[in-house]
Amino acid sequence: MEEVPDCAVEAPSEGGVHQSGIHFLTNQEAKYAWSSVRAEQWNDWRWQVSNRIIRLEGLERVIRLTSREVGAIRSCQRIFPMAITPYFASHLNTTNPRCPLRLQCVPRMHELAIGKSDMCDPCGEDRDSVVPHLVHRYPDRVLLLATSKCAVYCRYCTRRRLVGSREVDISDENLDAICAYLKKNKKIRDVLVSGGDPFLLEDSRLESILRRLRAIPHIEMLRIGTRAPVTLPMRVTESLVSMLRRYHPLFVSIHFTHPQEITPEVRQACTLLADAGIPLGSQTVLLRGINDQPHIIKKLVHELLKIRVRPYYLYQCDPAMGLDHFKTPISRGIEIIRSLRGYTTGYAVPTYVIDAPGGGGKIPVGPDYVLNHKDGRMTLRNYRGDIYDYHEVEG
Repeated sequence: MEEVPDCAVEAPSEGGVHQSGIHFLTNQEAKYAWSSVRAEQWNDWRWQVSNRIIRLEGLERVIRLTSREVGAIRSCQRIFPMAITPYFASHLNTTNPRCPLRLQCVPRMHELAIGKSDMCDPCGEDRDSVVPHLVHRYPDRVLLLATSKCAVYCRYCTRRRLVGSREVDISDENLDAICAYLKKNKKIRDVLVSGGDPFLLEDSRLESILRRLRAIPHIEMLRIGTRAPVTLPMRVTESLVSMLRRYHPLFVSIHFTHPQEITPEVRQACTLLADAGIPLGSQTVLLRGINDQPHIIKKLVHELLKIRVRPYYLYQCDPAMGLDHFKTPISRGIEIIRSLRGYTTGYAVPTYVIDAPGGGGKIPVGPDYVLNHKDGRMTLRNYRGDIYDYHEVEG
């Protein structure tokens, strides 16, 4: 990774826009850390990836770290490395260690504490891996892990056993084996391409995967799971979108966590995808101290709908190693869903799920609106607490 440039003499022009055309927040450290970077560099996703902040010295030039953060960065590198794109770093609060974006990407000492229920592979993906890089758990769909690379290493990553230690992409031999398995299993109609982050692949490599999957007659739909539109929005280029639209029906699930992530750049990235006819969904992990308040999730889902992203899942935090400090009580997630249901449009209400530890799959959890069901009568409670009876048709 290139060194972050020293403080440059040229100051941003009024309104937070550098004379080169780069948009910065009022983050003074970010303004000066990258003030010598040209607009074409800043907006180049490859430059962003190659210049990720991976060392303490680089981050110290952008935000004012606490002594505990300094100690955590030094201590946690051996268990899960740090990587933050310049774009995402420029949106961190420089002085507040409780900044919701900062908590997601800057290591904390809590990661060194291993909880009693922590698991290396909390979702049991290795157990259900039928061939390397392919997980087959549900009857009609599979998970294809295309790469171990991510633009930003989220500290609550459930696949930290695979991501971060080394960055590798799926090989042609692996893809051959996957396609051979899929061709033999004609009940499989849906493939989710995830990682890591598939959008970290070059257009040509991602297309080669999609093309081979689309050539299998019984594969009806393709999905891509990504966080790049949030942490690396310049990755969503016209050429990428033009390529993706050749593989409809194709869906993209984007990992959003907090409303502060929805910047003008992120809006533009989602607009490009949505305008190409690609349905967008959001998957959000419930995280203590970051988004575990009803008003925060409500703001997030409303902002998502404004950029044509449908809130899809709200996940209970998985019991991966060292994530106890991120976990919330399940009752908090139920409370959040109750605060949404009936109080806003149904499009804004995600499904709250627990990914059953060990590979049991996603189990929906939510408020109980059914009070009694007996002798053809169901007693229901609506969002305001009013009671209603519904009588079923006999037989």
